[in-house]
Amino acid sequence: MLIRPVAEDFRVIGFYMGRIFLVVAAASLLPLAWAGIAREWNPFGSFLVMSGVFALLGVIGVRLAPKESELDWSHGMVVVALTWLIVPMIGAIPLLLSGHFGRPLDALFDAVSGLTTTGLSLLSDVDHLASSLNFWRHFLQFLGGQGIILAALTIFAGTGGITLYFGEARDERILPSVTSTARFIWAVSVVHLIFGVTALGLVGWLVLGFELDRSIFHGLMIFFAGFDTGGFSPQSTSIGYYHSAIFEGVTALLMVAGAMSFGLHYAMWRGPRRSVFANLETRTILSTFGFTMVLTIVGLAATGLFVNVAGLTRQGFFQILSAHTGTGFSTVPSAELAKWGGLAFGGMAIAMALGGMGSSTAGGVKSLRIGLTIKAVVNQVRQVLLPEHALVGTAYQQSGRKHLTPALVQSVMIISLLYVALYLLGAGIGLAYGIPLQESLFESVSASANVGLSVGVTDPSMPILLELTYMVQMWAGRLEFVAVFSLLGFVYAWVRGK
Repeated sequence: MLIRPVAEDFRVIGFYMGRIFLVVAAASLLPLAWAGIAREWNPFGSFLVMSGVFALLGVIGVRLAPKESELDWSHGMVVVALTWLIVPMIGAIPLLLSGHFGRPLDALFDAVSGLTTTGLSLLSDVDHLASSLNFWRHFLQFLGGQGIILAALTIFAGTGGITLYFGEARDERILPSVTSTARFIWAVSVVHLIFGVTALGLVGWLVLGFELDRSIFHGLMIFFAGFDTGGFSPQSTSIGYYHSAIFEGVTALLMVAGAMSFGLHYAMWRGPRRSVFANLETRTILSTFGFTMVLTIVGLAATGLFVNVAGLTRQGFFQILSAHTGTGFSTVPSAELAKWGGLAFGGMAIAMALGGMGSSTAGGVKSLRIGLTIKAVVNQVRQVLLPEHALVGTAYQQSGRKHLTPALVQSVMIISLLYVALYLLGAGIGLAYGIPLQESLFESVSASANVGLSVGVTDPSMPILLELTYMVQMWAGRLEFVAVFSLLGFVYAWVRGK
C-alpha cells in the first residue's frame, strides 16, 4: 500500500511550483508590454489578468516554504507534471478572451499545443489575430522548448534541481551542475535567436519585400516556432505563405538546430567536432532521415502530385525534415498533405514517430533510443549465431565510450513501447469516430510526438473526447511518461494510501 502524502509533501510541491509560477509571471510581462506598445488594449487587459494570476499563485506557493527545501525525486516529478498542466490553463486566458475560439477547451488546446511545442491549432482566422496574441502563442513554444523548469533552475539555484531537470525529459547533463547546464542551454538559445531573427528578417526585408518591422515580426515568430520545433505560424498557410526557397532554407537550419541535442551543440562549440559524427545518435538520425526521405520521395513520385523533379525534391525534403525534427511547419496545405498516401504517408508517419535527438526541443521516441534498440537487437542476434561462450561487445560511442547494459536496454524498450501505445491510443479513438485509419494514425502520431502536422482531423468541429485525447498525448509525449506516472501515483496515494 502506498503511503498517503502529508501536509509537508504539499508544502514542498507548492513551494517549487510557486517559484516556477513567478518565472512565468515575469515572462508574461513581455506580451503585456507588446500589447501596450501596439495599443492592443483588449489583449493588454487579458495579459494583465494572466500575469496577475501567475504572480498570485507564485507568491502563495513561495509562502508555503517547507522546513526542509530539498526536493526529492517523487516531489520533483510531480512538480514538473503539474507545471505542464497548470501553466497552459492560465496561459490560455488571453486566447480564450480573444474571441478566436469557439469554446474554452479549444483555447486550452492551443495553449497545451504551444507549451508542448506541438503546433496543432484550433485557432480560427489566425491571419487577423492581434500581434501580441500571436507573439504569446509563439513565445509559449519558446518557453516550452527551452523548458520552464530550465528557466527556474537558471534563476533559483539550489538543491533538487537535478530532479526537475530529468523530470522535463532531459537526460544529458552537459556541465558539472544542472544550473550551469541550464544556463548553457539558454546561452545557445540566445545565440540562435540573434542569428535566426536576423537571417529571417533580412530575407523578409530584402527578398520578400516586407517592411522592416513586419520582417522582424515574422522572423521572430518563425524563429520561436522553428528553433523550438513548435510549428505555429503567424499565417494560416504556414511556411507556404512565403513562397521562398531561401526563407525555407534558413527555417530548415533552425529546425535542425532545434532537433539537435544540447550536448551536440556543446561538442560543436567546444570540440572536438569530429567526435560528433562518431556518436551513435548522430549516425542513427542521419540514417533514419535518409531512409524516410527516400520513402517519401518515391511515394510522392508514384502519386504524380508534382510535375517536376525540383518541386518534388523541394517539397519532399522540407516536409520530411519538418516531420523528423518534430517541427510541424509545412509548405503544402493540409488537404494536399492528406493525399500523400502509400510510401509518402509511411515516410512521414515514421519520421514523426522517430523524432529528433534526446535532450533537444524535439519530440518522438528519439534517435538515441532507436540506435540503442537496433544495437540491442543486433547483439542478441549475434549472441545466438556465435559459439556458446563467445563474448558480444556492448560498447557504443555517445559523448565518449559507453556500455549497453541490460537495465539501459529495458528502459529504452519500455519508453519506446509506451510511445507506440500512445500512438495507437489516439488512432483507435479516431477510428471509433469514423475517421479513416490513415488520417487517424497520422494525427495521433503528430500529437503524441509533438509534431503538429495535420491532415485536417484537428479542427474546431472535432469531438471533445478526441480533443482531450490529443491534449493528453501532447502532455505525456512531451514529458516522456515518467513525470506523468509519478503524478498519477501521487494522486492515487493521496486518495487510497494509508
